[in-house]
Amino acid sequence: MKLRLLLLGTAVAAGSAIAAPRGFTVEDLVAMERIGSPVLSPDASRAVYTVRTTELDKNRGHTELWMVDLRAAKPVPQRLTNHAASSSDPQWAPAGDAIYFLSGRSGSSQIWRLPLAGGEAARVTDLPLDVDNFRLAPTGDRLAMSLSVFRDCADLACTKTRLDQAGKRKASGRVYDRMFVRHWDTWADGRNAVLYSAPVDSSGKVTASPVSLTGALDGDVPSKPFGDHEEYRFSPDGKSIVFSVRIAGKEESWSTNFDLYSVPAAGGAAPRNLTAENPAWDTKGTFSPDGRTLAYLAMARPGFEADRFQVMLMDVATGKKRKLAESWDRSAGELRWTADGKTLVVDAQDIGQHRLFGIDVASGKVTALTGPGSVGGFDVRGDTIAYTLSTLESGAQLFKSSLKGKPVQLTWQNREALADVRWGQYEQFSFAGANGATVYGHVMKPWNAVPGQKYPVAFLVHGGPQGSFGNGWSYRWNPQVYAGAGYATVFIDFHGSTGYGQAFTDSISNDWGGKPLVDLQKGLEAAVKKFPWLDRERSCALGASYGGYMMNWIQGNWSDGFRCIVNHDGVFDNRGMAYSTEELWFTEWENGGTYFAVPDNYERFNPVHHVAKWKTPMLVIQGEKDFRIPTSQALGAFTALQRQGIDSKLLVFPDENHWVLKPANSLMWHHTVIGWLDQYLKPKK
Repeated sequence: MKLRLLLLGTAVAAGSAIAAPRGFTVEDLVAMERIGSPVLSPDASRAVYTVRTTELDKNRGHTELWMVDLRAAKPVPQRLTNHAASSSDPQWAPAGDAIYFLSGRSGSSQIWRLPLAGGEAARVTDLPLDVDNFRLAPTGDRLAMSLSVFRDCADLACTKTRLDQAGKRKASGRVYDRMFVRHWDTWADGRNAVLYSAPVDSSGKVTASPVSLTGALDGDVPSKPFGDHEEYRFSPDGKSIVFSVRIAGKEESWSTNFDLYSVPAAGGAAPRNLTAENPAWDTKGTFSPDGRTLAYLAMARPGFEADRFQVMLMDVATGKKRKLAESWDRSAGELRWTADGKTLVVDAQDIGQHRLFGIDVASGKVTALTGPGSVGGFDVRGDTIAYTLSTLESGAQLFKSSLKGKPVQLTWQNREALADVRWGQYEQFSFAGANGATVYGHVMKPWNAVPGQKYPVAFLVHGGPQGSFGNGWSYRWNPQVYAGAGYATVFIDFHGSTGYGQAFTDSISNDWGGKPLVDLQKGLEAAVKKFPWLDRERSCALGASYGGYMMNWIQGNWSDGFRCIVNHDGVFDNRGMAYSTEELWFTEWENGGTYFAVPDNYERFNPVHHVAKWKTPMLVIQGEKDFRIPTSQALGAFTALQRQGIDSKLLVFPDENHWVLKPANSLMWHHTVIGWLDQYLKPKK
C-alpha cells in the first residue's frame, strides 16, 4: 500500500516561481530547521515549541522558542526568543501569561521567565551549577529541578568548588570501585543527577535555596544518559512529586529495575517506593486531573530494555494497581490525560508508523488517533492535542487535533528552502519472512526515477536491534539522501523490530544472525520481484549499531550478496563487546546471560568466526566517544579487512559518540558514504 503523505516539502506558496526540480542533498538535510515538542497553554489556546537551526560557522545547532495561536483561522507562528545562547525546554505559567525555559545566556544553564505581555526574559534561578531540566508546579509556586552534584557535599557551592579544584590538579587519574565507569559518551566523575525543589514568588523567582528530594537515594533523577523531566511530575495540587529512579549500588550497569517514588514537593520526608513489587522498569508517572489516579508505564521482565511498556493505573489512596488495555500488543511511549480523566493519549510504534492512540480508562478500548507517519512529541489539554508529525518525505511539522477531529497543520518549516526538491516516492510492502511470518519493509525510488529504468540499491539495515525503519524522518539515516544521490533504497523491519507485537520484538534475542538475516535476504528478494526498477546486481548494504553488526555478519554469511558494505559502529566480536560495553543488561539479555556463564550463546552468531570468508569491500566508521560499541570493535573489523587485502576504508570521528551529531561531521559522513557507494555501484565515467 502506498503511504505517501505530502507535507511542507513539496508545498509552494501560490504564485511563486518553481525552480527546476532537484534531488534532496546532504546540505539540505544538515541545514533544515527542526521543530521540537509542543507544549499547550493551560487553556489550550496556544502552543509553544522550539525551532532548531544550524550554525555551520560554529558547527552546532541553536534553538529558540516559538509560539502559535491555535484559535487563529490561519495560524502564524511567532518567534518568542532571540539570543546568542539557545533557549529550550519551555513550560507555561499556570495563568498562561508567561513561559519558563532553560538558557545559558547568563553563562550557565539556568531557568528564565518570559512575560508574554511584553518585556525581556528574567532569570529565575541563579545557582552555582547548571540546571539540567525542570518542572513548574501546577500551582505556580514551586520549581522542581535536576542538578548534577557530589552526594557527599552539603550544598551546591561545594560541588562547584570541587569541580574547580579538579580542573587544577596535575594528576589525571580516576579511581573506580563500581560500574558505570563510563556511560554512552561520558566517563563517570562521581556526580549524580539529584532532584531538588525550591519555592518561587509571584514574579516567578526562586526565593530560597533548593532542597534535595532524592539525595539519599543512590541513583540519578532523571536517568542517564537521556532521561528528562518526563521522569518526574507534580501532583495536581502541587504538594507531592512522583519520580522514577534506578537504585545504583554495584549492579547498576546490568539492572533495569526502575521504581516510582513519591515525595513531598517541599521535602522534609523520605521518598516512598510505590512499585517495589515489580523488579523491572517502572517510569513516567502521570496524575489524573483529579489527582486520584496515577498512570505509569511498567515492564515485566527485569534486564530487558525492549520489553513491552504496559500502561498501568494506580489508585493513589489505596495503592491498588491494574493494567489498562492489557490485550493491546503495543509498547506505549508517553502518557497524557484528557481534562475529564476518561481518556489517556499515548504514542506507540505500529506497523511501520508511530501513531497516537486514545485509551478509554474505563473499558481499555484503544482507538488510533493519527494515520500514516511518525508522531514525535505531543501534548494534551482539555480535548486539544498538539503534536509533531514526520514522514519519509517531510521533517516534523506541528499539528493540532482532538480526540474525534481532523488534524490541522500549523507549521510549514523548510517550505521555501525545499520548494524545488522532488522527493523519492516510497511504498510499504510485505512478504513471507523467516518461518513464514509476515514481515514489512519499504522501498524508495530515486528522485529522478524514469519508468523502465533500473537503479542501484542502498540496502539499509536499522539498529536497535529492537528498532524500526518506518515512515518517519531521520537526520542520520535518511533514505531521501540516497534518493537524492540517484539511489533506490530498501529497508526491512526484520524479526526483532518494534511495532509488530511483543513476540515479534522478542524473537531476535539469542538469534541475532538467524531469523533477521533470513528476513533481510527474503525481503530484498521480494522487493526485487515486486519492484522491477531495483537493480539487484548493483547493491550495497549499510547499517549502524546492530545494523553494523549485521554488516559484519553479512560479510561472512551472505558474502556474495553485495558489491560493497558500510559498517557504522558495528559489533565485530561478541566476546569483546560483552566485556567492554557499558550497559551490560543489553548484551546479557540478548545472549541469555553473562559471557562467562553461557559463552556458546555469544559465539553462535559471532562475526569474528567468519572473517576468513570476508571478501566484500567495506567502509568502517566509528565514533571514538562511543562507549556502547567501543572503538576496538571497528579496529578489529578494519584489521580483518586490511590483513586479507580487502578493499576497505576506516573513518573515525574523535568527537562523536554512537551517533554523528555535529553538522560538519554529518556532512563528511554522508559524502564519504555516498562516495563509497558511487565507487562500486555507478559506472565509471
